Amino acid sequence: MALSRTQMAGLVDHTLLKPEATDADVRALVDEAVDLGVYAVCVSASMVPVAAAVPGVRVAAVAGFPSGKHTSAVKAQEAATAVASGASEVDMVIDIGAALAGQLAAVRSDIATVRAAIPDAVLKVIVESAVLLGDSDGRTLTDVCRVAADAGADFVKTSTGFHPAGGASVRAVALMAQTVGGRLGVKASGGIRTAADAIAMVGAGATRLGLSGTRAVLDGLG
Repeated sequence: MALSRTQMAGLVDHTLLKPEATDADVRALVDEAVDLGVYAVCVSASMVPVAAAVPGVRVAAVAGFPSGKHTSAVKAQEAATAVASGASEVDMVIDIGAALAGQLAAVRSDIATVRAAIPDAVLKVIVESAVLLGDSDGRTLTDVCRVAADAGADFVKTSTGFHPAGGASVRAVALMAQTVGGRLGVKASGGIRTAADAIAMVGAGATRLGLSGTRAVLDGLG
């Protein structure tokens, strides 16, 4: 798949979610995002006011990050606060344990609660695909993607990038894209460090990329 630097940049959420990130770090992220021409920046909810202070910059925030073990009410409040502070997109983490236990109704309710709190924002649902692919046929991952669609998500997203099981994989992105069938976007995130990685993810069906090393990826496109 051939993508220009500009086309690839237009798929990127330029991301900074390190717990040690400062206001100055976020301002630097936003400046770099403007320079690179990316789609959005993605920051912690508490950092949204800093990122949103720059006019014309699209801001995404995370909720329930990175464990997903927050109550649905807490995730919903965090998402709503982020949107009120200037975010137009929220990436929420599901309860991975509930998904692995087959508690799909609980997963659906969790997502729906956040959806109801931010009806006008883009909602991306982080499923930790490397964990859910622990079953041999990928059924848990596909089941969770279907639940996310049913609950009103706009995207399914592979990973937080913080789980020891790993980040995005071509297999996971392909399964997710096949499952949502164009109804939802697919965001690949976690461990995408080179232009070849990014191209492979887009080729597998990713419609958005979460990158922290965005400049290196774009520079690799020539």
